[in-house]
Amino acid sequence: TTVPQGWVCKRLIECTDDESISYGIVQPGQHVDNGIPVIRINNVNNGQLDLEDVLKVSPEIEHKYERTRLHGGEVLLTLVGSTGQSFVAPKELKGWNVPRAIAVIRAKSEIGADWINICLQSQETKHFLDVRANTTVQKTLNLKDVRDIPILIPPKEVKESIENMALSLSNKIELNRQMNQTLEDIAQALFKNWFVDFEPVKAKMIVREKGGNALAQSLAAQAIIAGTLTLQQLEAMETTPLALEETIHPFVVKNVESSGSDFWMPEQLESLASLFPNALTESELGEIPEGWIPKTFGDVSQCFDSKRIPLSKKKREEKKPGQIPYHGATSVMDYVNEWIFDDIYLLLGEDGSVIKKDGSPFVQYIWGKSWVNNHAHVLQGKNGVSTEQLMLFIQGQNITAYITGAVQLKLNQGNMNSIPFLDAGAELNAFFYKLITPTYKKIRCTIEENQSLTELRDTLLPKLLSGELTVSKKLPVKKAGM
Repeated sequence: TTVPQGWVCKRLIECTDDESISYGIVQPGQHVDNGIPVIRINNVNNGQLDLEDVLKVSPEIEHKYERTRLHGGEVLLTLVGSTGQSFVAPKELKGWNVPRAIAVIRAKSEIGADWINICLQSQETKHFLDVRANTTVQKTLNLKDVRDIPILIPPKEVKESIENMALSLSNKIELNRQMNQTLEDIAQALFKNWFVDFEPVKAKMIVREKGGNALAQSLAAQAIIAGTLTLQQLEAMETTPLALEETIHPFVVKNVESSGSDFWMPEQLESLASLFPNALTESELGEIPEGWIPKTFGDVSQCFDSKRIPLSKKKREEKKPGQIPYHGATSVMDYVNEWIFDDIYLLLGEDGSVIKKDGSPFVQYIWGKSWVNNHAHVLQGKNGVSTEQLMLFIQGQNITAYITGAVQLKLNQGNMNSIPFLDAGAELNAFFYKLITPTYKKIRCTIEENQSLTELRDTLLPKLLSGELTVSKKLPVKKAGM
């Protein structure tokens, strides 16, 4: 390997502090609730951790694999299936372990885990591993080849400059991802509060049962909407009907004074609260707010499946890489030069990747110019229901009963359209859309920023690691949290 002057090239095994690279638990067995958590391939997505579904193994089994027990700070590399993904284990994973499909690399302190991770993600390393991977049954990396991965090490000052640049970009990407997750959680919580738990309706009912008048009921709903009062607090209030207004009103004022949002101004809160009824009624969906109408998913969604054009592997190979993302049920993107769709859409898996373990569907939110293959339904909201509201609704549904197929799972259009949907009415739906629009605009902008940052990082790093470009000074590094 040709290296820039002053740089050295070492085998990965020579960069470890214990001269050992090991894989983890070969047969983890069944999940044990009080067991030791294990990071698996499905917990790693493009170098990011997803700890929603974590396997725990018995302490007796885990004890046999102390060599791969994590302390935090190790480099983890995927060996099976989605091979070549790597990340530095955060301190929060101390005491966890890994399975056979993941290798544990403990870097020498003078080289550092961050540098090893940067080198493992280089195009040269990916090519090195790809040509050596065993693909007979499932793509698998051999530890012998992993140990031989060439690691370029520049002079200390150059290494620190490259490291700081790469970490600054990666940490900004991670901070953006965390911010988007928070925004999505807030939107989901608001949807659940209004359209699933009916809390503003229940607040009015509690006050009405206490003898409160229409104004007191409205104030209670406003405080619930503004997030300054809980139903439990409202239940616990022991006061006379005449004093209810004075008791609840401060909870409304509290949020209005500090929110900085027009939505939480008195006139907006009052107008919004008036859209919620003060009673529940029986329906085929159970108890629902009075005046709300049971409908189906098909009543409030427009399906564009007929516009999809599957792009065959052969045809894709004939196309030159472009800038138009090509989406499928597995969210794998290729890039082509033409597009079919150019708007905001919701994608639901039609076959293959259809439902998660909890029964909820695989959902993707896309916008702008794109292709979509014939493995995902392409949808938008209609009849007063926004695409974002449609997405928040379906994300919280267990759709197991609507799935067919014994070998390959499938969500056909007819079954999808029959999923029950509760319509709160055009006015309340419009209010909700107006409220969440800035949130999803921010989410889209942040994702686009991350795509640009990722492209910048992936363009610069190969040139920096080859010595073609140099970084003149260190950049401040802000660490992203878990």
